[in-house]
Amino acid sequence: MTDSQSTPWHATELLTGGWQVAEIDTSVAHTARMYDYYLGGRDNYEVDRDAAEQALAIYPHIRALARENRAYLGRAVRFLAAQGIRQFLDIGTGIPSPGNTTESAREVAPDARVVYVDNDPIVMAHASALLAEHDPAHTSVVYGDLRDPRSILEDPRVRAVLDFDQPIAVLLVAVLHFIQDTERPAEIVRELMDAVVPGSYLAFSHATADGQSETAREAAQTYDRATARLILRSKAQITPFFAGLELVEPGLVALPWWQPDHEVTADPEQNWGYAAVAIKPAR
Repeated sequence: MTDSQSTPWHATELLTGGWQVAEIDTSVAHTARMYDYYLGGRDNYEVDRDAAEQALAIYPHIRALARENRAYLGRAVRFLAAQGIRQFLDIGTGIPSPGNTTESAREVAPDARVVYVDNDPIVMAHASALLAEHDPAHTSVVYGDLRDPRSILEDPRVRAVLDFDQPIAVLLVAVLHFIQDTERPAEIVRELMDAVVPGSYLAFSHATADGQSETAREAAQTYDRATARLILRSKAQITPFFAGLELVEPGLVALPWWQPDHEVTADPEQNWGYAAVAIKPAR
């Protein structure tokens, strides 16, 4: 997106049901658009690029983290589809780009159904193009906020695509590190997983400073001026998010080591983020 396109606008009458979302604020860096920039995308503004470059100047590994996280998403979704999962609830999806949940799931299961949830107007606008390419009965985009999980779970547009009497994969990929401790992240995960049946899965990734120098935390502080602060949690702080769930192999590990499908060349001590997939067991 060029700077000439930086004029605020409203995304209205999207294919999700005719709702109107808030005006896009181009004066504040947005985490989803910064992530798009790290991935080499064009759907970002000057304010996002400036903030991302400030973070990269302090901690260049952020770009590698973004790419590893995108690769993990694809592996996790393909794994879940291979386990028979045909329904995906992707919360905090970010700007749709190649390797998104729909593309990855349908490599294995062409009949997969996906609901994307995000709270950024620009994500919703780009998602309308995604919806135009797919049957709306199988792919939908909902404007919602992870901090209010009940509103997501009760949204009729979610229920129109996903059958909550059948297993669902809940995807929280690179989003919980934007939920502050005071916003009860573990309770949010519990509420989401309480709403799905046994045999459902949680796919999860989260940035960390474990094993990193102080520069990782300095880079995270650049997000203090963005739309959400970045919280770097340790493995011990992340583990409670899986209460009541059973981790699948290889457990909670550094991003590149979650069931890699190619030779991993990264230093195993360069742990920029954790990833895991867990199943909700039968009681």
